Amino acid sequence: MSAEFGGRSGLQDRLSQWLRGRRPKPAADEGGREALLLAAAAAGLPLAPAAHPAGYRCSCDRVGCPTPARHPVSFAWQTQSTTDRAQIERWARHQPGANFVTATGMVHDVLDVPLQAGREALERLLGTGVEVGPVAESDDGRMLFFTLTRGTPEDEDEWWPCELDCHPDTTDEHPGLRWHCRGSYVLVPPARLPGDHGVHWVRGPEHPLPDPLTLLEALTDACARHAGGDADQADTAWPLRH
Repeated sequence: MSAEFGGRSGLQDRLSQWLRGRRPKPAADEGGREALLLAAAAAGLPLAPAAHPAGYRCSCDRVGCPTPARHPVSFAWQTQSTTDRAQIERWARHQPGANFVTATGMVHDVLDVPLQAGREALERLLGTGVEVGPVAESDDGRMLFFTLTRGTPEDEDEWWPCELDCHPDTTDEHPGLRWHCRGSYVLVPPARLPGDHGVHWVRGPEHPLPDPLTLLEALTDACARHAGGDADQADTAWPLRH
């Protein structure tokens, strides 16, 4: 019996890990991941496949990728983004390790703030009865508030730019509040980041998308306090119509 057991090296290894208190981690709940992605798509968030962690690196081929596991896998991500259930199911099943991004400025925008400022603002908003939509947290210190979009290419005359507008290549220029609109994207939960970090929902996509202006004052005030400024600085962060 001992010889038979010794020949089953895989079982022996797992038993040794158990005895040492290092039980192997269970496989990811792919069914739960797919359900969350489909729920986001059903809420109108257009999705496209993104890179994922490969150890502490990015799954893409770029040496020294500046945004590991945070960017789309295709340069055509804007036209590729979809809410089609069948297509998202195919992507999720054929690319089980992939993260997904949601393209902003089509149906929704995202107000992206430092985590502590976001938590403070969320508590204030909920405490005053403001309708807050979906909210996500990133373990690397950001909170994402999903809102209705300000405009789309289909209603060009109604779209108005703002100096807070953030694009994938300008995030470093916006350490406080970032406004992801046309031409930008964010990771949609569930997403994995290098170092066992991730992005997850605090309030799921079943919550209706609010008007961004109903959240903006609380977010800018919280960001000003978080940055050590006074509340008056928040007034300068309000967007101007052009």
